[in-house]
Amino acid sequence: MSRLELHPFTEGFLAEAAVLLARRHAAQRAFEPALPVAFEQPQEARGAIEQLWTGGASGAVATRGGDAVGFVLGTPRASPAWGPNVWVEPAGHASAEPEAIRDLYGFAAARWVEEGRTGHYAVVPATAAAAVDAWFRVGFGHQHVHAIRSVPGTVATAVPEGVVVRPARRDDLDALASIDALLPLHQALAPCFARGAPVPALAQARAEWAEALDDGDGAFVAELGDRVVGSALGCPVERSGAHSGLARPAGAALLAFAAVDPEARGAGIGRALAQAVLGWACSHGYAVIATDWRMTNLLSSRAWPAAGYRPTFFRLFRAIA
Repeated sequence: MSRLELHPFTEGFLAEAAVLLARRHAAQRAFEPALPVAFEQPQEARGAIEQLWTGGASGAVATRGGDAVGFVLGTPRASPAWGPNVWVEPAGHASAEPEAIRDLYGFAAARWVEEGRTGHYAVVPATAAAAVDAWFRVGFGHQHVHAIRSVPGTVATAVPEGVVVRPARRDDLDALASIDALLPLHQALAPCFARGAPVPALAQARAEWAEALDDGDGAFVAELGDRVVGSALGCPVERSGAHSGLARPAGAALLAFAAVDPEARGAGIGRALAQAVLGWACSHGYAVIATDWRMTNLLSSRAWPAAGYRPTFFRLFRAIA
């Protein structure tokens, strides 16, 4: 076998990178056919890579015997919430040889760190175990999960005794705004430590829930006695920036939010709210619903797989200290 050679990514490698990405996506769709079929075509895959390339990406290509066998492209995000960063997006990597990912990352990351970009993110197909392992073996950890599940033809919601789950109304807006803060507050705790996520201002949260009600989204509340103790929201997946491109199931719904007051957790209220959103998706003709969660959020990382959500992509993270 000829030696692996590494090169800076240039426009001249776009065609070969597109073929590698299209093959990777086809292999993933063999497990998750709800993912968009278009990117199995090199032309569509190339468009996704070009979008990154023209957006300021840099990276590496690995060749063997003159043929490209892998590539990695990283793109910085301007949001200050992420710090000095670079993102290897779902369309920003593919390799016919999983071990080559380690070489590709090492080549590309030298430039990123030299530029002061010390927070590295990689969004990797969850079904590609060897590729995930390769990223782990260059220092990445598991931070976030994207997942999907099918929407059944009928949905029965089991509600805990004493609890009422119902569609949200405009007179719930103050309660909805207060519950909105529960998720970032919870994720700031151990072992998440997601302290970069801002707690939304009550006025902003109120306005966003009002907009969801106006749009006919699947907004639900859970009442215990005379108090709203939880809420959940379903909407079209197109509202999500995280579920985009290769990672966006075609024509899917999105479980965008779910939270329960800490004092009411453990009774099955979150599960009932999620079922209510699933019922909304069913009644609106969706065949698939997506969601995402922090792997380090112990509650979410156990609840959503138990509710039938299958991981599609893992967001991995490495901090260069």
